[in-house]
Amino acid sequence: MDPTMDNTKHILNYLMPIIDQVNPELHDFMQRAEVGTIFALSWLITWFGHVLSDFRHVVRLYDFFLACHPLMPIYFAAVIVLHRSEEVLACECDMASVHHLLSQIPQDLPYETLISRAGDLFVQFPPSELAREAAQQQAERTAASTFKDFELASAQQHPDAVLRQRFRERLRAEERAKSLLVTKTRTNRFVKLAVMGLTVALGAAALAVVKSALEWAPKFELQIFP
Repeated sequence: MDPTMDNTKHILNYLMPIIDQVNPELHDFMQRAEVGTIFALSWLITWFGHVLSDFRHVVRLYDFFLACHPLMPIYFAAVIVLHRSEEVLACECDMASVHHLLSQIPQDLPYETLISRAGDLFVQFPPSELAREAAQQQAERTAASTFKDFELASAQQHPDAVLRQRFRERLRAEERAKSLLVTKTRTNRFVKLAVMGLTVALGAAALAVVKSALEWAPKFELQIFP
């Protein structure tokens, strides 16, 4: 919930060094594909809260992350990528294919096994040993780091931005409904006034006709019956 995405992007820089320590082949493949780390952005900023459908898995991960180092979510993200290494290596080595595969997180992951493995990786490769490689990741210019829509994607996936957008959409919908109601009420009022005015006009005209008829009736009778 920081005002900018700087800290988030800094944490994402630890993802590739972790993968490199465990599976250099997978790391090199992802580097050639220039997929970057933007596929894991939504995982990190919500702690997998809006990409997992089972609430039990979400709260289990929240307990794990709250009890551990602040960088543990990125270790868990790395474990997910490593767990799917065979799928990644089997797809086309281009950014679109790899990004599409990794962004679709499976719902049937062995969460307890992955949690245990993430903890082991944190002990084997602590953040202090990966800090230099993470800084190099920040300096490297890949297709993902120079992607023009990165900031836009970051803003759109930011939780508070999503909530604000939904609130604005709901507010606009309510305003449109109120506007239609007011327009309908005014229209009904105008129709009623028009009908009343027409009724009064017709009544006045009818009264005038009757009055004129009564005034001319005696003269007409005298002409007929002298």
